[in-house]
Amino acid sequence: MPDIYKIKRGLDIPVSGNARLSVSKMAGRPVAVCPDNFKGLVPRLLVKEGDRVLAGSPVVSDKNHSEILLTAPVSGTVSRIERGDRRKLTAIVIDPDGLYGKAIFPKRDPSSLTDPQVREALLESGLWPFLVQRPYGIIADPGVTPKAIFVSMFSTAPLAADTEFTLAPDLTYIQAAVTALGTIAPVHLSVKSEDSAFAGIQGAFVHVFKGKHPAGNVGVQISHISPICKGDIVWTVSPEGLASIGRLLLEGCYDVRRKVAVCGPAAEDPAYVEALPGASLAQVAGFGGGVPDGLRIVSGDLLSGTSHPAATGRLGFFHNQVTVLKEGTSKELLGWMRPLRLNQFSADRTYFSWCLGKGRRYDMDTNLHGGPRAFVMPDSYYSKVLPMDIYPVYLVKACLAGDIDKMEKFGIYEVLPEDMALCEFIDPSKNYIQDIIAKGIDLMLKEMT
Repeated sequence: MPDIYKIKRGLDIPVSGNARLSVSKMAGRPVAVCPDNFKGLVPRLLVKEGDRVLAGSPVVSDKNHSEILLTAPVSGTVSRIERGDRRKLTAIVIDPDGLYGKAIFPKRDPSSLTDPQVREALLESGLWPFLVQRPYGIIADPGVTPKAIFVSMFSTAPLAADTEFTLAPDLTYIQAAVTALGTIAPVHLSVKSEDSAFAGIQGAFVHVFKGKHPAGNVGVQISHISPICKGDIVWTVSPEGLASIGRLLLEGCYDVRRKVAVCGPAAEDPAYVEALPGASLAQVAGFGGGVPDGLRIVSGDLLSGTSHPAATGRLGFFHNQVTVLKEGTSKELLGWMRPLRLNQFSADRTYFSWCLGKGRRYDMDTNLHGGPRAFVMPDSYYSKVLPMDIYPVYLVKACLAGDIDKMEKFGIYEVLPEDMALCEFIDPSKNYIQDIIAKGIDLMLKEMT
């Protein structure tokens, strides 16, 4: 029997626009490889404009670990190299040729592989970046053996993609990946119920997590199963990463296609599309009803995704969701003095909208209804939505002060910005808590590694 954890603290945000369970055609042309998706990677360009590539051909390597590669998600021609400030490499844009050519890798029996063979297969194929190392959320170091590998097979984020729908057909590949990764370290698999399609995976420790968001965050699950202490290293893998690793081993090809939920209050026809990481968000969201002006597209969920203006941006490597929101540019007359607000949600029941029932959904936008101010709330206020044994207010203030000793004391090793997203959502002081945590992690990387 799997271990069952019931998460009592948290918050489910009742936003409208859930994607219906149907899949449209493949979206996104051209496709780009974006080094910024991978924290800790120092990119070295391996191709030039005009080069032809196959799906799985190397296009970028890491200057610090040359064996770590980023590979093309599709066959075609490198049409453009995009650079930002100080010539920072931001994207390698590939124009697909429609031939779906793939680099060929050896097929392998997962049950007969050794630890070095699994590492070699993932490194040469470009699938190694799916392994994320905690603390800090960087690409896993190939020379390190973690104490465990954690996978959350579901998400509780607002309008999250239903992995039971998107990945149940890939169960064979997921089993193969778990078997292979088990040669490196014990694998812990978290599911949302005992009846989940993934609860029967062999070779892993299966855990059931029930409760409100963020019960589906892998960081919350790690804190309950085996908390990260100073000196500990664990790896995490996304469910889509498991499916791609399994395809590599069983079929010998690099395939990172995924079903992406196009959702949100401003999506006219929320549904799923088949897309590649690096696809144009405007085109992906277009399958959900078009992208007129005045909208914001978020790669990921509305709490911790990457925000883009309507006509720009690309699907993140680790994302399986695109959220479409209206830009909140309007201002309310006598805003805080209007307690009724039956069309707005309040986590603290400040408005009378909570009287209309739990099943009500709200057409939320990007309006913050205020600006940053003094950070004076007690720690218990944020702890009610953060089911981890840390001190969120003290941690955030330590990050603001750049005090490494206190950051360690209050839990910096256990969190990534996404774990603090709900604290930011309910924060009456309107502080960008995830950005503060991210800067704190950057300081730890600079000073401690």
